[in-house]
Amino acid sequence: MKITDIRTHSVKLEGAISNAVVSFDDHDVSLVAIVSDVMRGGRPVVGFGFNSIGRYAQRGILLDRIRPRILAATPDSLLGEDGCQLDPAKVYAVAMKNEKPGGHGDRASAVGALELAVWDLNAKLDDRPAYAAIAEACGRSAKLVPVPVYAAGGYYYGTGSGKTLGDELQGYLDLGFDAFKIKVGGATESEDLARIEEALKLARSGAHLAVDANGRFDLPGGLAFGRRIAPYNLRWYEEIGDPLDYALNQAMAHCYDGPIATGENLFSLQDVRNLLNFGGMRSGRDIFQMDAGLSYGLTEYFRILELLESRGFDRAQVFPHGGHLINLHIVAGLGLGGCEAYPGVFKPFGGYPDSCPVTDGTVQPSDAPGFGLEEKPEIAAAIRRLMA
Repeated sequence: MKITDIRTHSVKLEGAISNAVVSFDDHDVSLVAIVSDVMRGGRPVVGFGFNSIGRYAQRGILLDRIRPRILAATPDSLLGEDGCQLDPAKVYAVAMKNEKPGGHGDRASAVGALELAVWDLNAKLDDRPAYAAIAEACGRSAKLVPVPVYAAGGYYYGTGSGKTLGDELQGYLDLGFDAFKIKVGGATESEDLARIEEALKLARSGAHLAVDANGRFDLPGGLAFGRRIAPYNLRWYEEIGDPLDYALNQAMAHCYDGPIATGENLFSLQDVRNLLNFGGMRSGRDIFQMDAGLSYGLTEYFRILELLESRGFDRAQVFPHGGHLINLHIVAGLGLGGCEAYPGVFKPFGGYPDSCPVTDGTVQPSDAPGFGLEEKPEIAAAIRRLMA
């Protein structure tokens, strides 16, 4: 088996929404295809991946640096022991040839999109869902159990949008969700507290509601807001300050008794090691949100999980950022704490297809081969354009 081509296309996200820091009006995502020489039904078997939501597409890095390295490699050097599938770790190593340490931002998401496409391809070659391949790779049972899921939303809508926070969250309840996450830090304190109280009427308790500041606060602001929300006993307080300000995170962990969440903007094993060394994260309480699509793929993600567990943290504390189908498979395969979903926003990638309904706050992947991206009509349309 060998790779015959690697393709990528930048897919624009739909929806004019904002958090406390950025607008997503012009965000896009790298959709990557790895074309194999294995033919089925008169067509090559193709693996697809993307670099998750919340960062820009990385077309230049993929086409100018990574693609030429992979296509120039001896085909056998990329294969596993059986010679019938790609070895994700070997593909990752070739993709990173001549790359210096550090600088994990854009490069990490470019490699992540490619590496995840490898997992999709391998699972399709075995005609099984990706979660089963992921579980097997880590020596875990491939038995599927429902995954806890929450609806991530609660964005700030422009004046005259005709939509309220209550309308949005009621829509999530109608879809089968029983927990939410909303944005804070993008309005006045009184406005954000009013939003929290509006959300709590539908969430029923703080245990079903998390808030996300998207790195908005400095330490005094984060502490002040933490004191105001402490009585609500929220599920967690997320991305309080700059994700690389480990001193701020440590101070918050000392002063805010409720769970704090971070990690979606950490893109490497070393970033996570620094968080554990200097960020004050608490075993059994705080939440890790690293996203494989933004952090070099599953090869690096496995190392991150191993580090967390070696430091006394439980994988039940891991809730990957992203809100999409690939991370649902990752959570199911690795037995993580749960996942988020983006129903109705960040199309075409956010949310799940009809084959993955949410029931009583849980969801599970379908048995479609690979990540099943083709089951989501909007992604299927982007795939068709990529392969045309």
